[in-house]
Amino acid sequence: MNLVHKIETWGNKHHPVVLDPIRIALGVFLLFKGISFMNNTYTIHSILVNQNAMGLSDSTLMFFVYLVAFFHLVGGIMIALGVLTRVAALVQIPIMVTAVIMSNSVQLPVNTETSIAIIVLVLLVVFSVIGSGKLSIEKVIENQTTIFS
Repeated sequence: MNLVHKIETWGNKHHPVVLDPIRIALGVFLLFKGISFMNNTYTIHSILVNQNAMGLSDSTLMFFVYLVAFFHLVGGIMIALGVLTRVAALVQIPIMVTAVIMSNSVQLPVNTETSIAIIVLVLLVVFSVIGSGKLSIEKVIENQTTIFS
């Protein structure tokens, strides 16, 4: 039994039902963050251009803005519905680590984005370990599969 299977089994056994509404709220938050990214692409692009330490071109930075928005939209829906929650959370983790680093480097009057990014990052790590829980499409499909077998 490999490590990933052990973590998955442990997470499935130790998933409190209280975390399901938190998972759904996290997914909805990421979905709305993706919509916000799509509505403010040029503002986010200008922030990235000002913070660009790697010397990436403008078109590459804009590609990353759209990529992050896409991952937030799709990942948020997947996490909220409980479909491949672990995979969706794992994909979101590097984005949120970058968000924590970027929000620390951008000087805002009140830097609440850093604390929100840290909370979301912690929740993503938690759900990448424990999975989606009982209130999820994964559990419904799993139960139907065992019924029809």
